[in-house]
Amino acid sequence: MTSIDLNADLGEGFGRWRLTDDERLLSVVTSANVACGFHAGDAATMRRVCELAAERGVRVGAQVSYRDLAGFGRRAMDVPPAELAAEVAYQIGALEVFARAAGTRVSYVKPHGALYNRVVHDEEQAGAVVDGVRLADAALPVLGLPGSRLLEYADKAGLPAVTEAFADRAYTEEGTLVPRGRDGAVVTDPEAVVERSVGLARDGVVSSHSGARVEVRARSLCLHGDTPGAVELARLVRTRLQESGVRVEAFA
Repeated sequence: MTSIDLNADLGEGFGRWRLTDDERLLSVVTSANVACGFHAGDAATMRRVCELAAERGVRVGAQVSYRDLAGFGRRAMDVPPAELAAEVAYQIGALEVFARAAGTRVSYVKPHGALYNRVVHDEEQAGAVVDGVRLADAALPVLGLPGSRLLEYADKAGLPAVTEAFADRAYTEEGTLVPRGRDGAVVTDPEAVVERSVGLARDGVVSSHSGARVEVRARSLCLHGDTPGAVELARLVRTRLQESGVRVEAFA
């Protein structure tokens, strides 16, 4: 039976402000990408999400980012490689404290926002992220876009490279994500998201922004938690996957 992991970006709040419905999403997903304080999240939020994830048997992942709270980690930045590696390790280490306290551990690492997109092609930044992961834990899996420099460098460094797909993001014909600033970059129709989820999980294909058929082989499927109706959509996706003969389980 085909299997797929469902991951979501969680803990994306700060102080009294919360963007994601962490508790309800943790009843649906199998892996939680927890913000580590650089694009969102704070100590109390990280601790709370780790505790909730541990209670539900959901894997905890460190969602590392450029240091950009004001821009939610979505602004392009030029960070020296050594500094970026140190900041990646710092974020993983901070989350690991709360994961351990909750009786679990950080099971993988996924870049966020501008950093995620940058390491698709940028060899220097991709290498820095991998160096940071190895500094924190030389056995941690790295989650990223198929064919990215990030996964190439992770594999060369001996880290498990795990491919990811997005049902609610538009793809180019090259298999990369359409930039968020362009029209149609985010797929908002729930039924379309569900159909794309099944196609990606079962057949490894998705329609590009231009309508072309693109092959995207992924072990994990991302469901964004900051979109309207995110919880209901996540439940619908999981239900439809299971009805289509796809087993939903964590990769880590």
